Amino acid sequence: MSDPRFLVVRLGSLGDIVHTFPAVSGLRQSFPRAEIIWLTHPRWVNLVASSALASEIWPVDSRDLSSVRQIIAKIRAERWDAAIDYQGLWKSALLPFLAGVPKRIGFSSETIREFGVPILYTDRVRPHTIHIADQNGELSVRADARAAVAPVKLQVSETDRQRVCSDLSLAGISTYIVLSPGGGWRSKCWLPERFGELCQKIRDDLKMHCVINYGPGEETLAAAVKSAAGKADPFPYDGELGQLMALLQGAQCIVGGDTGPLHLAIALGTKAVAIFGPTNPARNGPYPPQPFVLRDPSASTTHKRETRTNPSLLKISVAQVFDAVKRQLGASV
Repeated sequence: MSDPRFLVVRLGSLGDIVHTFPAVSGLRQSFPRAEIIWLTHPRWVNLVASSALASEIWPVDSRDLSSVRQIIAKIRAERWDAAIDYQGLWKSALLPFLAGVPKRIGFSSETIREFGVPILYTDRVRPHTIHIADQNGELSVRADARAAVAPVKLQVSETDRQRVCSDLSLAGISTYIVLSPGGGWRSKCWLPERFGELCQKIRDDLKMHCVINYGPGEETLAAAVKSAAGKADPFPYDGELGQLMALLQGAQCIVGGDTGPLHLAIALGTKAVAIFGPTNPARNGPYPPQPFVLRDPSASTTHKRETRTNPSLLKISVAQVFDAVKRQLGASV
């Protein structure tokens, strides 16, 4: 009997891919010799590769018709035991459907965000767990995995590690805490002024530098944190993905909201203080669960992408976050 062949579909984004790793690891642990082909956006090929879970990674840009046609033809030419759509969107579910993969596993309508998508699946899973990483694991189990989830160890290249060490050394930084003020939706983001004030307290009381992680389009946000930090003078850093991984792995702690870099840092084994507002940490929070996840009791869960900071985040003070940082670092401070 030949080894099984699985088509894994998770096109993006950073945090969502990180939350898919444990489920694919469960699949890999259950079928060590399986061919696992992962479809993802070209931007995330290196991230998926860092997990060493996929036999091959096939990039596809769902907004490029030529790219979609090519990948469908490529899928159609192969034999598959199952396709597992961990994303649950039309753009992800259509790929194995149009390619004629006979067994297509995905979430049922109770979980899917986009109406009608489950019609494209042959096997629909209604999850009984809460966290999205565990729900992803239920899809793996439907594909006959014995383990729903399993540990993941991400690989950071020595080249990226040396580059980050060099950049930080030139800035006079050795021991540091990463601040990640972004988050895709503005409503998920704690105020930059509070990140700046937190940076001051970390510098004055803990004698540590802060590094501001920011991505494309977040230059103004990073500048606002730096301005609010005053003499604490945090170091802004916008390296590529490999450098970001090296930066996060070398940090004493990361402070951030429900954002990709926070989840990536946790996957790399870095301590974290997570600040949550409109999204529910029980479903979308750190995985595996972390002891310092701050969310005001007044917060209500919503995925509405608003342009203002959610009111519940305004109730989380700098003092609360700083206390969590100190407790997270424990005896090392």
